[in-house]
Amino acid sequence: MQRAIQAIGSHGSMLKSAVLKHISVAKPSMLPAVFPRFMSVSSAQIEESGFESGTVADILKSKGKSADGSWLWCTTDDTVYDAVKSMTQHNVGALVVVKPGQDKSIAGIVTERDYLRKIIVQGRSSKSTKVGDIMTEENKLITVKPETRVLQAMQLMTEKRIRHIPVIDGTGMVGMVSIGDIVRAVVSEHKEELNRLNAYIQGGY
Repeated sequence: MQRAIQAIGSHGSMLKSAVLKHISVAKPSMLPAVFPRFMSVSSAQIEESGFESGTVADILKSKGKSADGSWLWCTTDDTVYDAVKSMTQHNVGALVVVKPGQDKSIAGIVTERDYLRKIIVQGRSSKSTKVGDIMTEENKLITVKPETRVLQAMQLMTEKRIRHIPVIDGTGMVGMVSIGDIVRAVVSEHKEELNRLNAYIQGGY
């Protein structure tokens, strides 16, 4: 996964450079037809509206409120066994942990890694251990905001070596995204830009 992320970043930079170079030599009269959403053709505005424009909110919107992993949670009093069972049933790798009776009060996050490192490796019983005993607590959580750029979130997750990150706004928890969500969003955005450039080169615009 780390290599895939690095490759995406490298190819994205190369593609962006190709786009900017191609635009810089194009005739001014042709530019509106190539990138009609840009009011001008400055590099700064192209960068703002191109590869780095996607946000975490866009990912949550594409997943939808009912999407697996967006709103799944357990409580600190649930057993690790029940938490892992829920992850398996919904095909996700992490659950938000809340305090009993307080659905919007985030207490932490529990992941597959927590289960492997703190239950399996240590020989503990998942049926007698509470989620609150192995979770990453709220004060240690790494989070992002809905307006966080996708590439910023990817860089943060890569540097911190985490695969799931809660999304928090002024009112509390609004969702969670995985490194898989992030990579798919970046690949999709790069693909759209590549298709647009290819269409221009081949006379599709």
